[in-house]
Amino acid sequence: MLTSKQRSKLKSLAANLSPIGQVGKEGIGENMLASFSDCLDKRELIKINILENAGCEPQETGRELAEKLSAECVIVIGRKAVLYRKSNRKDIEHIEL
Repeated sequence: MLTSKQRSKLKSLAANLSPIGQVGKEGIGENMLASFSDCLDKRELIKINILENAGCEPQETGRELAEKLSAECVIVIGRKAVLYRKSNRKDIEHIEL
């Protein structure tokens, strides 16, 4: 669970990120989860677009993605979700919380 201070720091870091993928009418698939998981391992913080034809609310989709990826849903603003998961990799620069 993230504290409000940690969440605030992650939100400010995510402001400059471009979305790495999108959730559409097909919903959340296994290939999508694998791709997002790889990105979380490499970056720790990712932004995802949730399209209008996704069929469910962005808040709900953000929480579902976070749960399936064992990540934290930092924030959902409009149709963009920001996810964070600490990586176990040694060869990347980790985000200091």
